[in-house]
Amino acid sequence: MIHLYKNNGYNLCLDVNSGSVHVVDDLSYEVLKGMQDGKDADTITKELSGSYDAGEVSEVIGECELLKKQGMLFTEDPYRDKIDQFAHRPTVVKALCLQIAHDCNLACRYCFAEEGEYHGKRGMMTFEVGKKALDFVVANSGSRKNLEVDFFGGEPTMNWQVVKDLVAYGRSIEEKYNKKFRFTLTTNGVLVNEEIMDFCDKEMGNVVMSVDGRAETHNHMRPFRNGKGSYELVIPKFQKWAERRNQDKYYVRGTFTHYNLDFAKDVLALADLGFKQISIEPVVAPPTEDYALREEDLPVIKEQYDILAKEIIKRTKEGRGFNFFHFMVDLTGGPCVYKRLSGCGAGGEYLAVSPWGELFPCHQFDGNRDFVLGTVDEGVTRPDLVEKFKEVNVYSKKECSECFSRFYCSGGCAANSFNFTGGINDVYKIGCELQKKRTECALMIKAALADEEGNTSVRNDIKADEDCGACRGE
Repeated sequence: MIHLYKNNGYNLCLDVNSGSVHVVDDLSYEVLKGMQDGKDADTITKELSGSYDAGEVSEVIGECELLKKQGMLFTEDPYRDKIDQFAHRPTVVKALCLQIAHDCNLACRYCFAEEGEYHGKRGMMTFEVGKKALDFVVANSGSRKNLEVDFFGGEPTMNWQVVKDLVAYGRSIEEKYNKKFRFTLTTNGVLVNEEIMDFCDKEMGNVVMSVDGRAETHNHMRPFRNGKGSYELVIPKFQKWAERRNQDKYYVRGTFTHYNLDFAKDVLALADLGFKQISIEPVVAPPTEDYALREEDLPVIKEQYDILAKEIIKRTKEGRGFNFFHFMVDLTGGPCVYKRLSGCGAGGEYLAVSPWGELFPCHQFDGNRDFVLGTVDEGVTRPDLVEKFKEVNVYSKKECSECFSRFYCSGGCAANSFNFTGGINDVYKIGCELQKKRTECALMIKAALADEEGNTSVRNDIKADEDCGACRGE
């Protein structure tokens, strides 16, 4: 399976199963189209003879056939028959999202967590509950050494002492159990101060700073409860913090909605403020919300991704580039194939913990009583539900199994699938369309920058499970 497309003056060919990306000329593009349609060499040569020299066509066909033999074009899918074995592997928990605070000091209009309440009541996680959560992940992580714990909310800095105490506890048990915790924090910045920055710079492997871009965009969607905007308060803090972290191991993370379909301007506004690690994501909301994205918005949104991709290339060549999360594709390494097939591991490898110690498949299911998997006291009491989540992969969804972007999307978000279709094993169609466009832009950026060095093909070695250090727990 290959995917042919044109973007920013480049003819691109993605070999889906190997991950190889080729920049081709017009003749090669037409030859590949013919091969993709199942036409033989004689038919392709005859059809193109009116526009190209027959000898040149024959030469290009030979080059494409050589790439096929080398495993860089029209490669077979070696993983479809192995996915059942992977889906029924023993469950090893390696990441937790601690809902450290079911409360927030902002009133973001698009918040899926209902200003931190998660369809329930406000509350703060106690140290005792958090301690049990860390004990739970250690006990259920098998031989995996590296464990991920994200302090999330609501706004986790509203429960800051517990955050510090849990980090200290985690560090105190690492050597005993041969584990290593990588803590992260997601914050709106309102309460961030020098003490919080100092602590996070020492203990947090990553910090996510919530900001939506331009002042008018941010203040419209992320106000305080009195309606006043929060931009002027948080931006100077975030700028200072990004510099303190040497413009690494953080993201400014925002959301675009129907109200700012020109979101490329928000991304570039953040870049102009000095941020080098940026993520602006599409809002996911029911169509009844006025800020929700609609199918008729798709052409504009796709055009914005093109604008952004071209600007990233330009700025990178000028020496002032930045990373945009959705365009970050590793063509020479990347995640192992099973990660590409199964995504985030929600409901199995990745769980969320409510302030009261309930286990959910991820933070977006928090508050939905149908998805309570167990508690930190009892452990997982719904293994049947865990098995359902483990069976979610790119081959369990017809749309994914036929999609060129499946190794970059990993099947999409189970929570989005549930919220829009009522099942965890379907797709959120608007999200699919945007993911495909982002993949095309990301590959084009790689091609454009590789073209500067004279490279026209990049081989992506998609690694199997046994070759991947992450899967071995390293």
